[in-house]
Amino acid sequence: MRSTVRGLITLLFVAAGLTLAVDATATVASTRSDVRSAAAVAKVVNDFQHALSSGDSITALHLLADDAVVLESGDVETRSEYRSHHLPVDIEFAKTVASKRSPLQIRVKGSVAWTARTSTAKGQFKGKAVNSAGAESMILTKEAAGWRIRSIHWSSHKR
Repeated sequence: MRSTVRGLITLLFVAAGLTLAVDATATVASTRSDVRSAAAVAKVVNDFQHALSSGDSITALHLLADDAVVLESGDVETRSEYRSHHLPVDIEFAKTVASKRSPLQIRVKGSVAWTARTSTAKGQFKGKAVNSAGAESMILTKEAAGWRIRSIHWSSHKR
């Protein structure tokens, strides 16, 4: 039964384009909880990406915890620094350059989750050709109001 449930859950996540890592010792009950949590985490991460690509800085900032840090371009920025420094450029980039993202990998342990995915970007940005491969990881925590992003780390290189 446990194997069948895990197989069905895996199939559900593959169909949704998500990857869920479940501890091999997890029980059916905790697996169901992890699936619900992973779906909620995926929604936050995807909502954040959508906010960037649609130019919605209010939603993007709402999804970041007050003490969030963003690691990008060799810098560590607080939420406030990100708002005034990289966020406008990230929005402009996301709106301008076409990106393809790999399926989102999600791991959940209690009230903490972390995600990873890769991407490719190709197009023009500020008069320069872009053809890059990137990686993204996020750490989220569950609060009373739901999952919030505590840390984002982006890196990329030319293809």
